[in-house]
Parts: sequence; structure tokens; C-alpha cells
Amino acid sequence: MEPLILVRGGGDLATGVIHRLHSAGFPVLVLEIPQPAAIRRQVSVSEAVYQGTATVEGMTARLIPDLSHLSQTLEAGEVPLLIDPEGACIPRLKPAVVVDAILAKRNLGTRRDMAPLTIALGPGFTAGEDVDFVIETMRGHNLGRILTEGPAQPNTGVPGLVGGVSGERVIHAEHTGVLQGRRVIGDLVEQGEPIAVISNEAGEFPVPASISGLLRGLIRDGFPVTKGLKIADIDPRTGEQKNCFTISDKARCIAGSVLELVCRHAR
Repeated sequence: MEPLILVRGGGDLATGVIHRLHSAGFPVLVLEIPQPAAIRRQVSVSEAVYQGTATVEGMTARLIPDLSHLSQTLEAGEVPLLIDPEGACIPRLKPAVVVDAILAKRNLGTRRDMAPLTIALGPGFTAGEDVDFVIETMRGHNLGRILTEGPAQPNTGVPGLVGGVSGERVIHAEHTGVLQGRRVIGDLVEQGEPIAVISNEAGEFPVPASISGLLRGLIRDGFPVTKGLKIADIDPRTGEQKNCFTISDKARCIAGSVLELVCRHAR
């Protein structure tokens, strides 16, 4: 098997990276947690944890029970995904590259000595110390910039502008409980309309749409949410329905920078 690239995380930005690397012919293994909380589920390979497989823009990721299924999955032209939140398999596999794409805004255990090339996306890492390179994930002039020293811009907690709307487009849970969707990703919704309910011992609490637009992201049915957790994302651009099901411009920009580093390292 060719030298392996290991990507920690399978959310929407990670999936952009995975798709770019896979399309370029690199063998990729994805590591995930047992219960990922992807909002943009239609473009996140982490959904394979629940469904067994997840296909994004022609690329299929497949959940594998253990490493004995790694080679056959890669040979089938698919991306293997393993539940391994601690990265316990990394010393055994000795990957050529480790990419931390968890986007946790902090380092959850990725170290520079895990591979000959280590890359991290976004804040929480220092290039040249925690990892070899950090990729800027903040929207703006420096999005996708490769940092050789120092950290990415700190998390502001303010979502980037989409269609002229920032914080209002993102919905956080106001209650702890179990979420059930009332609308699905890709639906047009009106401000104030219930898009989901959260149920707990005190009853059912509707989750209203914060703005009118396209429901671009919604956490999966049956997910146990905690108060304050990001659970939905609405795009005010009602004519952009295809965007709900394709890799974003931000993810593709970041993915290009990761591919650049991998190709440089391969040479």
C-alpha cells in the first residue's frame, strides 16, 4: 500500500480535504468519534458512522470495524473510516501525513511526532511546535493561508458572512434533550417556523428558524443535544439549494492548501 494519509475528523471542512486528497489519488484513512455531531451532514463523511457509508460528490466513505478491512476498502476505491477518537492506530500504521481536521478550536491530542508531515486546520495549534503547518480557516483575505510558524487567528465565535448574514443564520440549542427534525436539509423555511423539536423530561420545545432561507444544516434525528450546542444553519440565499449538497468554497480553499503541502512533501 502507498504511504497513507490519516485525517482526524470527518465534518464538512474535513470532507473537503478528504475529497481533494482522494481525487488526487492519495490513500486516505479517516478517524472519527463514536457520535459525531455534523450539522452539514449531506457533505460530511462522518455520517458513515451512523449509516455505514456516506457519499459526497462521488466519493464514498465506508465505516470499517478494524484495520483488517483497511486495504480492501482502499482497493475498492473507497475511503475507510474508523472510530478511533484517540488516534490509537497511528503508531501501528505509521502514516506519511496526519491532518487534524477536527476543528475543535483546541488540540485534542495531535502531535508533531505522529508522522513525517503534520498539518492542522484552524486555531488551537502552533505551527512549528504542535504540528509542522497550520492552515488558516478564518474567512477573509488569509483563508487557506499556510502558516509555517505561530497559530491561526483565534476563534471569534462569530460565524462568517453568508449572503450578508452572520450570527443570525446559526442556531444553537436552547434546551438539553433529544432533537427530532421537522424539516430536512434543503428545505425553504420561514423565520419563526419550527424546524425541529427538542424533547426532555419537561416536554417538547420547538426550535424556530432564526431567519428565512434554505435549511443548509441540521443535526441528525435522535441526537442528544446539550444547551448551547450548534444544531442548525440557515442560508439566506434561497436560490442556492445545490450548495446544501456540495462541498463549500471554504472547504475547497482549505483543501487546496493541504494538497499543496502533501504534494510538496511527496516530492
